[in-house]
Amino acid sequence: MANLECSAITKRFGKKEVLKGIDLTIEPGKIYGLVGRNGVGKTTLLSVMTAQAASNEGTVTYDGQPVWENRDALDHLCFSRELNTMTSFGPNNQKIKEYFRLAALYYPNWDQAYADELMKRFGINTKQIVCKMSKGMLSMVTITIGLASKADITILDEPVAGLDVVAREDFYKELLEEQGRTGRTFIISTHIIEEAADLFEEVIIMKDGKVFLQENTVDFLERAAHVTGLEEEVDRVTEGLEIYHEEKMGRSKGVTVLLKEGQTLPRSGEVTIQPISLQNLFVALCGRDSE
Repeated sequence: MANLECSAITKRFGKKEVLKGIDLTIEPGKIYGLVGRNGVGKTTLLSVMTAQAASNEGTVTYDGQPVWENRDALDHLCFSRELNTMTSFGPNNQKIKEYFRLAALYYPNWDQAYADELMKRFGINTKQIVCKMSKGMLSMVTITIGLASKADITILDEPVAGLDVVAREDFYKELLEEQGRTGRTFIISTHIIEEAADLFEEVIIMKDGKVFLQENTVDFLERAAHVTGLEEEVDRVTEGLEIYHEEKMGRSKGVTVLLKEGQTLPRSGEVTIQPISLQNLFVALCGRDSE
């Protein structure tokens, strides 16, 4: 297993620059969470990383070798995306078993026994056609292909879309067990941050077409806090710190702070200092009033 690296990736659609000089390193043996608001370029970045789309500038390499038109590098990567229920010619009438047949041909490490086990566990009927399947069942197909690919780096884009809470927990459990068994690398792009936060060894936050932050999740949360109290006391305690997402109510105020190395929050009985969840921290950093 090796690093997957993006260097100065820029992607434009017409005059719109979707990705803006992205540098990113994915190390082996970790589960990454990729989060960001709609339209920041997450799916585009994942497509470029796996050579499903070309960048206008920059390079993507696996183990130092470019992934673009390089079968040796691509054999280590899997980007499993939700199947489209419509095609340019009308409804997608292809049977699910055809997608599994193609996956078995495409991925050199495909594990058919594991795929069969997951299909049985998730209740996937391979005789069904795509356009008549629920969103949840299509997500199960996406998950099964990603896991059974046995690719060293496996990317899942919104894998739990349409799944109920029981099915989501089943997926999270299986993902952790598979990563523990094999040491594979997973990148999970999701909007359901609170549930998935415990999965992520590292979190990657995208904002405005760039990687705003990439950091160990525990370290990231440990240097963040929510400070509330009388406005003047909050201002005094947080002076000189990086502040996000101010909220005011009368004379009271609440802010989210992100400490840099060497910084601390002075303890004060006049304010309340609380830890903050990954989802609330994401909202504070990337919410509308932080733009």
